[in-house]
Amino acid sequence: MPTVKVRNLKNKEVGDIQLSDAVFGVELNEALIHAAVMNYRANGRQGTSATKTRGNVSGSGRKLWKQKGTGRARIASLRSPLWKGGGNVHGPQPRDWSYQMPKKMRRGALRSALSERLREGNLIVVDEIAFGAPKTKDFLAALASLGLVENAKRAKTLIVDSLDNANLVLSSRNVQKTKVTNSFGLNIYDIVYHEKLVISKAAIDEIVSLLDPNQEAAADQPAEKPAKAKKAAPAETVDAEAPVKEKKAAAKKPAKAEAVETAPAAEEATENE
Repeated sequence: MPTVKVRNLKNKEVGDIQLSDAVFGVELNEALIHAAVMNYRANGRQGTSATKTRGNVSGSGRKLWKQKGTGRARIASLRSPLWKGGGNVHGPQPRDWSYQMPKKMRRGALRSALSERLREGNLIVVDEIAFGAPKTKDFLAALASLGLVENAKRAKTLIVDSLDNANLVLSSRNVQKTKVTNSFGLNIYDIVYHEKLVISKAAIDEIVSLLDPNQEAAADQPAEKPAKAKKAAPAETVDAEAPVKEKKAAAKKPAKAEAVETAPAAEEATENE
């Protein structure tokens, strides 16, 4: 794991932090970063540029002169592309330039770019970015103390912290070549465009939780369904009327036996007759 010094706004070391190898220790993949930057810029295009065809320009549809006998070239319409003020041919038309890039490729490009900024020594970890009041003067003084101003020129700096930090947002919005974003708004174009990265300690933890592939795999796995409880066998019900039923059955049995015994006697009486 790479270890980075944690500094305060006065550029004094206040501790160390170990960064995740899965996010800040990735090899440089220029092709992947280039593909991610092209995807980001394509998705940001408005796609509203348009030219007028011969059906859109103004002008009469009348034939300017007769087909033959004038000695001039034949002409069909004033709106022909051959004429000044005529329509354009195969010009740009409004369209959607955006396209989807796989999520794993986008996050892989972010990991590769962050790791390269760390290897270059252009990633600065700050314990906290706090200002007592929204003052641009204090913000510029903090940039100078962190070594982000050389020869009276400010380096292109990307600051990653919570957007709830109102004093930071208000202090930096008039400073050129500086942008403030949070870990959820971090994109590949900003990392490549800005030379220096200043990230707060809290934002480091958020970035690792968002870009760590191990946590992504755990989040993509479906949750296990709880095992269904087996239905319990129905308990045997006690029939309260069982003694009464048994008594009635016992009372009916002798009657049936008598009926069976009287049946042979009746047959003998009929034979004697």
